[in-house]
Amino acid sequence: MKTFKNIFILVLIVSAGFSTANAQTTKKDKKAAKEAAIKSSVDARNYTFNANYVLPQRGGGRVLTSLYDLRVTKDSVIAFLPYFGRAYFDVPYPAGDGGIKFTSTKFEYKVEEKKKGGWEITINPQDAKNTRRLILSVSPDGYASLSVSSTNRDMIMFDGTLESNVKK
Repeated sequence: MKTFKNIFILVLIVSAGFSTANAQTTKKDKKAAKEAAIKSSVDARNYTFNANYVLPQRGGGRVLTSLYDLRVTKDSVIAFLPYFGRAYFDVPYPAGDGGIKFTSTKFEYKVEEKKKGGWEITINPQDAKNTRRLILSVSPDGYASLSVSSTNRDMIMFDGTLESNVKK
């Protein structure tokens, strides 16, 4: 009877070990699939950066409660982002919306892989009125940081996530 009890305990321990190893493999598989999807979207120039936090050069950071994004496709870059900071020109009355809002079809696009994984994407829109450069730093798991440099405004940074424009 004692031997049967020991064998039963041994079977339970071995089966628990297999299920734990299987769960870890599944988690690693999901992470690898997500990284591959992000890489594919970056390579295909078909993704959206969803901003959820803004850090202006002057003042404190703010959590964004509305939907703001930067959509990138092969032939266009569409920005719909807020702006908090200092402008260096006279603003006509009425001031307008004041955000970073443009659609660019003429732009330079450069991707560099980082040493520890991820990508740094530089976008220079040539037909956007005040925006000179967008630098998007993307981690392999989809978290990203966007830095926007303008001709007549302080630089501003956004944190958020990157997702593919391709729907599953």
